[in-house]
Amino acid sequence: MARAGLTTERVVLAGAEMADEIGFEQVTPTELAKRCGVKTASLYSHVKNAQELKAGIALLALAELADLASRAVAGLAGRDALIALANVHRDYALEHPGRFTAARFRLTPEQAATSAGARHAELTRAILRGYDLAEPHQTHAVRLLGSVFSGFVGLESAGGFSHSTPGSQESWTEILDALDVLLRAWPRKK
Repeated sequence: MARAGLTTERVVLAGAEMADEIGFEQVTPTELAKRCGVKTASLYSHVKNAQELKAGIALLALAELADLASRAVAGLAGRDALIALANVHRDYALEHPGRFTAARFRLTPEQAATSAGARHAELTRAILRGYDLAEPHQTHAVRLLGSVFSGFVGLESAGGFSHSTPGSQESWTEILDALDVLLRAWPRKK
């Protein structure tokens, strides 16, 4: 029987908060049940298993990130839109490290199809159309941007840039400038 006041949404949100504090990989139904003050069996009234809990956290993170990105790039194009999108990813990763990790969790095809992941892809593709990139170049560029954003913030949050100069903000700015130049000059061979 479900505990009064505990809902699937509250369980997932508590899991997301826990992920930000201790790391997404460390979130388990048992640990989350302790945090919620319930027995693990009570938690299973809201999520079937660890996979479903982690997928719920991933879906929440994708939706939050898509909402933030949509607001950040609204009315912008080209370099300005690229920088706004990149900064949303970086800021979200630094503020919500567990959720950012969760956003890369492998979802089932059904979950992925109904997730905010599609909004992310469409938003990125809209920005890339401003660089006059069509398929298949657009897909390659989407993958490049995702790799750069995730790779940089992953290294930064792990302290990878904290022992050398220039600072990570200076590198971030230069990398985004370089991405803008690259996207404008993207090779269009088939």
